[in-house]
Amino acid sequence: MSPASEPAFDGKAFVRTLSTSPGVYRYFDADGELLYVGKAANLKKRVGSYFLKPRMEPRIASMISQIARCETTVTRTAGEALLLESQLIKSLKPRYNIMLRDDKSYPYVYLSGSEDYPRLAFHRGARNLPGRFFGPYPSAFAVRESLSLMQKLFQVRQCEDSYFRNRSRPCLQHQIGRCTAPCVGLISVEDYRTDVRHAEMFLEGRSSAVIDELAASMEQASAALDFERAATLRDQVAALRKLQAQHHVHGASADMDVIACRIESGLACVSVLFFRNGISLGTRDFFPRLPLDAEPGDLLAQFVAQYYLDRPVPRELIVGEEMPDQEVLAEVLAEQSGHAVEIKHRVRGDRAQFLQLAQRNAQASLTQRLASRQTLGTRFDDLQKLLELAEPPKRIECFDISHTRGELTVASCVVFGPEGPDKSHYRRFNITGITPGDDYAAMHQALTRRFRKVAEGEGAKPDVLLIDGGGGQVAQALDVLHELGVAGITVVGVAKGPGRRAGEETLVLADQGREIHPGAASPALHLVAAVRDEAHRFAISGHRKRREKARERSVLEDVPGVGARRRSALLKAFGGLAGVEAAGVEELMRIKGIDRGLAERIYAAMHP
Repeated sequence: MSPASEPAFDGKAFVRTLSTSPGVYRYFDADGELLYVGKAANLKKRVGSYFLKPRMEPRIASMISQIARCETTVTRTAGEALLLESQLIKSLKPRYNIMLRDDKSYPYVYLSGSEDYPRLAFHRGARNLPGRFFGPYPSAFAVRESLSLMQKLFQVRQCEDSYFRNRSRPCLQHQIGRCTAPCVGLISVEDYRTDVRHAEMFLEGRSSAVIDELAASMEQASAALDFERAATLRDQVAALRKLQAQHHVHGASADMDVIACRIESGLACVSVLFFRNGISLGTRDFFPRLPLDAEPGDLLAQFVAQYYLDRPVPRELIVGEEMPDQEVLAEVLAEQSGHAVEIKHRVRGDRAQFLQLAQRNAQASLTQRLASRQTLGTRFDDLQKLLELAEPPKRIECFDISHTRGELTVASCVVFGPEGPDKSHYRRFNITGITPGDDYAAMHQALTRRFRKVAEGEGAKPDVLLIDGGGGQVAQALDVLHELGVAGITVVGVAKGPGRRAGEETLVLADQGREIHPGAASPALHLVAAVRDEAHRFAISGHRKRREKARERSVLEDVPGVGARRRSALLKAFGGLAGVEAAGVEELMRIKGIDRGLAERIYAAMHP
């Protein structure tokens, strides 16, 4: 039986077959695409609410009209159902669910372990290194700001181990008073360990205890007539007290996140204020996908479940709205984290002020995003009119080429949609097998590699293809699309104007045999220029990375007897090619497997 002749889904009959157990249900359309994932404390009652009510809201009725199949999974508890729902939403990305679009791992402050002189460092990724991790922090900026403070207050080293092990004299950080130079033994292991312990206490939120210890040490130094050390400790205590006054948030618990959301014009913003150890770590804004006009409470419930599913959970969550199944969610998070978790929506005093601040942040960020989206919408509409398209383009791709005198050519592809750049679809192509400097051949190769997948039925096809260049580059694009049999794409060349001045670009439509000069006031040209500039930036950054990598290895590759393993050992020991270049023959001989003859050859190659 063909899909067209299959009987319509009988929701009422299906509901009669369900149990009253907790579980998860999934709706599919006729093509097998997942529409929606939901949880239920009572499957029969929850699924029945979609099909047994006489009238439904238009947003829900639209989804129900597409349902061709429903699958359910029974769980032991409502908490397991909530957990499974969040996992399925994150992995399957159903069309009608609220979806948190945040794949970045969070940054931490890392304190290395099992060393005489541990280091503090920025860390993002798996926490499987020996030592301690403090965080997570809401942004890389917050981590780097904390590390900068650590340098000023406690002077614990932050340099790479390879750099630290190969110092023969103090670096600039010591000279400006931000490191005690353990690399050359200017501080004892015991004194350095004391500084590390104070840094740990500070990162744990025990700044008052650090101040008390330092004040006691200051008095002892003064009594022993060691006035220079006493003055140093006095300045350290003063700096800590000043920092404490600036950053400590009275009334905040040791660990607390404050979460507020705003929904407007089909967009949603969730703003989170992070507090750890009574100190504010700043805010972070999220813009979840909102296919249905969900209520703020539903949005917050989905956000909290998805966001904290695989992240550390603070002991207290303050939310702006009461959430469905709030108690169940708190129990699940407590079980996941191994400690009690409270979720509150009615708060007073300082917590109410924090919540108001989060709500203002959410509203301001949403207003800014809406203004940006409206500007983009105007530019997309103007581009439709300029190119005489049937409708505004939904996907724009732009290609650019970058090289240095033909060396290590890189092609870039950037993607823009109605909401701006879609960086998850950016691509770079390392160009090989062409005559150096032949931009036409480079463009032909990059476009072939990109659109071969489209011809094979894989990947999305752009509505507009921008090429940085004039008629010759556009001709390459048209040839590739013709060879691969890809149709339905408007190809536009972006040629620089006289004097390469912005706003005077010419848009080349070679397939239509015409050129367009929109002018500096054209919103469509503003959009095209923004996409072109982003492609240019992405291509240049890729070329520079490839060139730096090649140049870092090329000199050592030319030395007989230096293979991949020895080259790696050299670069690791000396912290890069500059360190190898600065090393003498005796220092090079300290590397395992390098005798005097080889060390002299390396030195000669580095100093032609």
